[in-house]
Amino acid sequence: MTDPVLELTEDAFLGGQLRLMQLKSGHRAGHDAVLLAAATPARSGDRVVDLGAGVGAAGLAVARRVTGIDLVLVEIDAALAGLARANADANAIHADVIVLDVEADASAFAAAGLAPDSVDAVLMNPPFNDPARHRVSPDTARGTAHMATATTLSKWVHAARRILKSRGALTLVWRADGIAEVLSALDHGFGSLQLLPVHGEPRAPANRVLVRATKGGRTPTQIHPALMLNDEQGAPNKRVQEILAGKGSLPLASP
Repeated sequence: MTDPVLELTEDAFLGGQLRLMQLKSGHRAGHDAVLLAAATPARSGDRVVDLGAGVGAAGLAVARRVTGIDLVLVEIDAALAGLARANADANAIHADVIVLDVEADASAFAAAGLAPDSVDAVLMNPPFNDPARHRVSPDTARGTAHMATATTLSKWVHAARRILKSRGALTLVWRADGIAEVLSALDHGFGSLQLLPVHGEPRAPANRVLVRATKGGRTPTQIHPALMLNDEQGAPNKRVQEILAGKGSLPLASP
């Protein structure tokens, strides 16, 4: 029996600086991935790991912004990992692509080249929808990409903590109404939290929160001014459009 032919689209990110092949149906990279990348602190020479990388959108966007990073893309789905590898090659970005379950144990990570205390920065966009409140997609890949279990976040944060060096940074995006889950998961081993609420429009509650946490950090938590995707008139926020076009970064990315 042969595998079905995957239907793909080629999409432009960062104002055309990054072109990615991704599945026509199922989970598709979008604003969350670009904002996550723009919030990730990294310097040339850093080892940066994108956990649950999908087709590589967030990690490759970081590499496009910060040249000279040692990028690793970790993805459980072999087909998506293949697309991530092809996308890295097509954009002339060096990246190691590893097929691995983020919830695997330390020995599996070490065997894949991700030993404890070996990484400068981790970014991740874990599955974050609560299946009790959201209809699970009939598309298996889409469901896996979006739906969280009760332990998803804590296990992904644990994996990040294990591979990060002391004072290494974890950056993640999560549902804004799940901020208590984020704070709980980061309570063990992380500090110096920085939070950036993201609103679709000024009068609506935040629907996303970007979080940066430092392994072993001890400085007080900071909450940055909210990021509005649209202005009072419903028009796209110019600053956000610049970031989506790859012309800037978010405050969480500052040293």
